[in-house]
Amino acid sequence: MTADPTARILSTMPNVAEWQADLYRALHAHPELSHQESDTARVVADRLRGWGFDVHEQVGGTGVVGLLRNGPGPGVLLRADMDALPVAEATGLDYASTVRAVDADGHDVPVMHACGHDVHVSCLLGAAQIFAEGRPHWHGTVIALFQPAEETSDGARAMVDDGLAGKLPQVDVALAQHVLPAPAGLIATRAGATLASADSIRITVYGRGAHGSMPQSAVDPVVLAAMIVVRLQTIVAREVAPAESAVLTIGSITAGTKSNVIADHAVLQLNIRTYSEQTRQTILDAVRRIVTAECMASDSPRPPEFELFDHFPLTTNDSDVTARVATALTAHFGAAVRELPAQSASEDFSEIPNALGVPYTYWGIGGIDPAVYQRAVEENRVAVDIPVNHSPAFAPVITPTLAVGTEALVVAAMSWLAPA
Repeated sequence: MTADPTARILSTMPNVAEWQADLYRALHAHPELSHQESDTARVVADRLRGWGFDVHEQVGGTGVVGLLRNGPGPGVLLRADMDALPVAEATGLDYASTVRAVDADGHDVPVMHACGHDVHVSCLLGAAQIFAEGRPHWHGTVIALFQPAEETSDGARAMVDDGLAGKLPQVDVALAQHVLPAPAGLIATRAGATLASADSIRITVYGRGAHGSMPQSAVDPVVLAAMIVVRLQTIVAREVAPAESAVLTIGSITAGTKSNVIADHAVLQLNIRTYSEQTRQTILDAVRRIVTAECMASDSPRPPEFELFDHFPLTTNDSDVTARVATALTAHFGAAVRELPAQSASEDFSEIPNALGVPYTYWGIGGIDPAVYQRAVEENRVAVDIPVNHSPAFAPVITPTLAVGTEALVVAAMSWLAPA
């Protein structure tokens, strides 16, 4: 038998395989919206208790934290998010979701695990069982944290504000992963800025309403909004250094109710993605300056109003932690470990290690059938044929995604937990 403690602890993977795929299918078929993850949290808590974890429930609403103490040693926090999205599933799978729910605004909406959080839950539960059954091969404390409401950007903060730190022993490092639209079996790590910060802004600009036949009596907020949209496109092109990456998207404009009525206001909703606080502030300042100036140019009767909401922090992977994890993953998975390009997507995971004052790293795993992905590459159709996260067609393949995700969590954690 090998003396490598990581290899020995992973010898119990067949025990995980007995239930993991079925659990994943059940989670996928029964998704829950942000802050509504009660059934998922119950399943998680019951399994953790069955494996001997001390369990804290309802942390930050529906969050679950499991603690598995195994003598003196480091504390390693492993995180998975649990919530789904208001998306109507179009995968055609026999375990596709048909769930509907009432969202926070009171709307009846379809619900789907369109971002792969069901994969994350299944993998972390698999890792939890492996650590519970493999106590002779590690020492320290495993902290399995199942977070609610990542999609609404406030789940991690809710757990922190609910006294998360007081429920935990010493934490030395925090680790997380996300399934991506890449070939299943691939793992990708990156040091430094990895996921963009994101800011959503709701801007209300004011005009003066009038009959559509009498524009001379109006200040048209639709024309004002149109000028703002055009001018905002210059921020990234002309105010952000070419070496910096940034995205500014106007995702929504609403104004008026009838073709022959000039409205008295318009509402624009913007989303901004940046990789540094300096660039973020540059763009936020430019948006405010341009909108204010365009309102003045249009003789708007009232100043514009700005509402900042849905803020996601920058995810900046610690270089030492990332190198340690990448080395361990490469030793186990070999050439399947790659460099992760900077992602324009955003996450709130970093709120937790930042609040705890511990370093962290966050990596990606592939979830697309490798043959399907390769065919799309050869036909230059990746953007067309490969569903991405949040698509109604996004559904990671079960094999080998679940096994790779489970092993990756264990291998990374064992970089700290394995006996010296």
